[in-house]
Amino acid sequence: MRNQPPDGLRSVDSALLLATVLEQEGPMRVTDAAARLGVSASTAHRLLSALVHRDFAVQLPDRSYGPGKLVQRSPAAPDAVAQLRDAALPHMRRLVERLGETVNLTILVDGAVRFVATVECGHVLRVGDRTGRSLPAHLSSGGKAMLATQSQSELETVLAGLDDEAAAHLRRELPGVRRRGYAVNDQRTEAGLTAVGVALPRVAGMPLASIALAMPTARYSRHSLAAWAADLSDAAEGIAVDLRLPVVPVTDGP
Repeated sequence: MRNQPPDGLRSVDSALLLATVLEQEGPMRVTDAAARLGVSASTAHRLLSALVHRDFAVQLPDRSYGPGKLVQRSPAAPDAVAQLRDAALPHMRRLVERLGETVNLTILVDGAVRFVATVECGHVLRVGDRTGRSLPAHLSSGGKAMLATQSQSELETVLAGLDDEAAAHLRRELPGVRRRGYAVNDQRTEAGLTAVGVALPRVAGMPLASIALAMPTARYSRHSLAAWAADLSDAAEGIAVDLRLPVVPVTDGP
């Protein structure tokens, strides 16, 4: 499992994470950026200014900040990703409280999974925040769970980008994922890390998404797998229900 960057590089890591969040979720104000990173508003402002200087961000007329020309936009609409994240976080937090392991939210982007939110558990040895990172979909638990929900034509596009061995392995694996309703990644993307993922039910206007329970392999147990998958599936259903609810406008006055 990857460690946090040294103190001297944390500002670089924060700036890169902020650029990723802008690309995935669209414009945000300084106070929003500070809240996402867990830093002061002044620190967030300095990071945003540095991103603007290097064309990774741009300041908009309303003084919010959006992705710059060097940051490629995700195929998923930023508003939809932000809405997905907001709906998923309460369910992810409850999963962490119940199961005691880190939970990730990912979306499918061109044959890869992109992490859009992480809720870490409290263990000293734990899977850390993966927000902004990407992994090959055919190797990750959430990626395989999402691929198993795709039509044959959608899946063929992904398979076309793999070598013959990887494509054959995925073809053999996906029927079992569809039957069980969950997928497992046992150290295929990172030594010492095992994850269990389920796809969210499809919701109109939302990107294809998944949630996954990620843990050190030392705490993985096949005997707990069915129970973990059931809890993940319940949470995925709950997120989909919340996404389908009408948005209630927030007003400042009575």
